[in-house]
Amino acid sequence: MNLTESLNTLWSSTGLYSFFTAPFMGGGWGNAIMIVVSLVLLYLAIKKGFEPLLLIPIGFGGLLANIPIAGISAEGGFLHIIYSFGVQTGLFPLLIFIGVGAMTDFGPMIANPKTALLGGAAQFGIFGTLMGALLLTKYLGAGFSIQDAASIGIIGGADGPTAIFLTSKLSPDLLGAIAVAAYSYMALVPIIQPPIMRALTTSAERQIEMKQLRPVSKTEKIIFPLLLLLLCVLLLPDATPLIGAIALGNLFKECGVVDRLSKTAQNELINIVTIMLGLSVGSKLAAEQFLQPRTLLIIVLGLTAFCVGTAAGVIMAKIMNKLSRDPINPLIGSAGVSAVPMAARVSNTVGQQYNRQNYLLMHAMGPNVSGVIGSAVAAGVLLALLK
Repeated sequence: MNLTESLNTLWSSTGLYSFFTAPFMGGGWGNAIMIVVSLVLLYLAIKKGFEPLLLIPIGFGGLLANIPIAGISAEGGFLHIIYSFGVQTGLFPLLIFIGVGAMTDFGPMIANPKTALLGGAAQFGIFGTLMGALLLTKYLGAGFSIQDAASIGIIGGADGPTAIFLTSKLSPDLLGAIAVAAYSYMALVPIIQPPIMRALTTSAERQIEMKQLRPVSKTEKIIFPLLLLLLCVLLLPDATPLIGAIALGNLFKECGVVDRLSKTAQNELINIVTIMLGLSVGSKLAAEQFLQPRTLLIIVLGLTAFCVGTAAGVIMAKIMNKLSRDPINPLIGSAGVSAVPMAARVSNTVGQQYNRQNYLLMHAMGPNVSGVIGSAVAAGVLLALLK
């Protein structure tokens, strides 16, 4: 091989060569665009502090997936191996739910059970978007089956593990797009929710102060995960994997006799799985998979589901405030989506912008944790009907 041929071989193995010569949808400038998108995610995580635990591994996974030629997210690549092991099998979502259960205090919901209605109302986005996807298929030929529509709708719960779990059972071919959408919207809760909350509430409603919650006994907290699992087994066995995982983690936390297991679930377990899951989700930001009309339509529908779920929770809280003897700040309704504890923090932050003495965090945690249960129940219902 002469010098010219060697230089040509070397040039053709560079990323620059791929950017300029590969088809847009198969790489090339598409890779460059998705690298910019991944850098934006990293910027939002590092500079703006938008859920860095999610966005940093997702954004970095997107960078790795769009490196030309390396094939890191292709079959046999590093990211594909992780994705196949934990996401396609549905293992990572269940491990995440054990960790979530171990970090979750169900006390606010037990103290004020009616806030569970707000978690239920927020699931309206799931079923509303399911119908929307079916209508798009009927009238515009979007090509979504009812299983696909259910998997897209579950994005509205803002619960990445539940979205992955359901989609792996109903529509495995959409798993990448739905995982990206679900986790992206979870991380962008501080951007997406506040405009909806302000649009649907008055200044006076945003300033409403709520009564302090009653203390919840240790016995109540121990009984709750066991009762939750029992009800799930009796009424909706298809939701048992998700509900069982969160109940197990919560029992670790509340029983007080397995501190080592509780701390492991809260720290080492969930941290390791979050890294692996974030990289796996980021691997689906590869240009050849992401920059497709069908994928972009799923992203738009997922955003619609999330916005509708947020709005439904706020509207339900407004109705409850009118009917309740005790005042209810409608802002806590937005926390009915199950992005724990991000959505609850957003409710508290927006409330304090209008009343510095207003502390809504614990009140918002009631609908927030009920939203986790609600999205898992919704997934169980869809599984029972469509599997």
